[in-house]
This record gives sequence, C-alpha cells and structure tokens, in this order.
Amino acid sequence: MSVLDVIKKRRSVRKFLPKPVEDDKLMRVLEAGRLAPAANNAQQWKFIVVRDKGLLEKLAPACGGQSFVAEAPAALVVCAIGDERMMYCGQPAATVDCSIALSFMILEAAELGLGTCWLGYFNNDKVKRVLNIPAENNVVAVSPLGYADGEPPARPRKGIDEVVTYDGWK
Repeated sequence: MSVLDVIKKRRSVRKFLPKPVEDDKLMRVLEAGRLAPAANNAQQWKFIVVRDKGLLEKLAPACGGQSFVAEAPAALVVCAIGDERMMYCGQPAATVDCSIALSFMILEAAELGLGTCWLGYFNNDKVKRVLNIPAENNVVAVSPLGYADGEPPARPRKGIDEVVTYDGWK
C-alpha cells in the first residue's frame, strides 16, 4: 500500500474491539515515531504506551471524559521533554517534533490495520498526574490505539483548490 493509500484509509476511531494490540505491531508503530524527523535531531520526545486497564480508566477523565480512551486496549501519550526551544520560525520545536512523530505512528498504525484518534482535548496536568510525568515535560497529544469496532465513514475534506495557492497567498 502506498503512503497516500494509507492516508486515505486512516480514520479517527472512537470505538474499539477488546482485542489487544500485538507486541510486534506496537513496536512497529513506536519505531515509526522514533524515526520521525526532529529539529536539529534533538528528539525531545517520550512516547508512553498505556496498556494497564486501571491507568486507561484514569486517563479517560483526564481526556475530557472521552470514555473510548478507557475502552481501547492501549493509548499512546506523546510528551515533549524539557524546555520549549523555539525554532527560528517562532514555533516550539518539541511540540512540532512530537506532532510529526505521532503523525508517523498514526500512519503506521493504519497500515497495520489499527485504529487511532489524535486527541487534543485533554488536561495536561491531569494526564501528567495519572502517568507520573515530570513537571518540566508537557503532553502534546494522546491517542487511543487498537482494532476498530466498525469502520468510521470518511469525513468531508476541502477541495485542493481551497487549500493550495502557488507563489504566495492569493
């Protein structure tokens, strides 16, 4: 399957089967994140895999009460490590790098037949407390991980002519 085929196949999954994610598939997902590009190759990230049911049940309220977090067999929590160094363009390097890494992991998961859902709706401090994440680090994103229970429909996307211009803003 081509990368574009995987991108087209990927969906935000909010309903999971109780089937655990096999270790070899989990390792491939994590390897995709590990190999992602990072500003100055700093790799200021930590990927926390949550499989403990009790922790998943505590994580769901920290994620705005999204119960499907607790129903998934696993969750990925992507953290930016240490200080937020700003790139010359004004963006926080670790946050951008963590976002790229999770994007790579989500695409690898889709390739392997696994479902994910990028969550930005979570309380950073609550997630940090649940997972004992040191105060100087920040949670960039959370994603449940597992086998989808059903296939969510594709969401509408804007046309290419609505999102692309050439040689400047037009």
